Amino acid sequence: MFQFKQFSVDQSNCAMKINTDGVLLGALAEGDPTFILDIGTGTGVIALMLAQRFGKARIDAVEIDESAADTAEGNFQNSPFVDRLSIYAVGFKDFFERHPSRQYDLIVSNPPFYINSLLSPTEKKQLAKHADQLFFEDMLTAVSKHLSAQGACWLILPLQTAELVKVIAASVGLHLNKVISVKSFAAKEPHRKIMALSCVQCFITEEQFVIYESEGVYTQQHTNTLKEFFTIF
Repeated sequence: MFQFKQFSVDQSNCAMKINTDGVLLGALAEGDPTFILDIGTGTGVIALMLAQRFGKARIDAVEIDESAADTAEGNFQNSPFVDRLSIYAVGFKDFFERHPSRQYDLIVSNPPFYINSLLSPTEKKQLAKHADQLFFEDMLTAVSKHLSAQGACWLILPLQTAELVKVIAASVGLHLNKVISVKSFAAKEPHRKIMALSCVQCFITEEQFVIYESEGVYTQQHTNTLKEFFTIF
């Protein structure tokens, strides 16, 4: 059980536990959304963070792993945001086939990201951590059809996968609007990219996010970003 300031997250039966990638995406994704979709919600932590941040938004969360979806549902039920959260134990393709007219102001995903790499030893971790190029082609094609006119899709990805996603996004009519380069330390190279994509072409904003000031000491940037969520701040 991971305790946040306004909710708690049970991580039982979830191959992917709460991690830095997910909480940064939940804290940094921007917009003024009424309808939000979280693709691959896992424990439901990103959906819960967005429910806390956007107090009037309704949030759909999809999760193909049924046991993880059950855990996310329990986390939603035990949160103060339960009336605005819905969980669907399906993949995004099935979800959109069942709800073809739904449009979202904000779509987020901390997706499987190891492209064509050595697979994990267990089936659940393989499902949670690995995808091929077709996965991103399918996801971004679907996203392009279900974003509202001014909506945006926010993803967090390793650098190599981010470059692939940029190419795929352009091919389906999505434009890169913002990039946040995530670093462990200021002097290190980035290890993640948070990307905002939309149907609107505009000037690309680039920022940096540094997690640690020194070993074991968070930067003020990190603290300020997560202080509304983490009990340690």
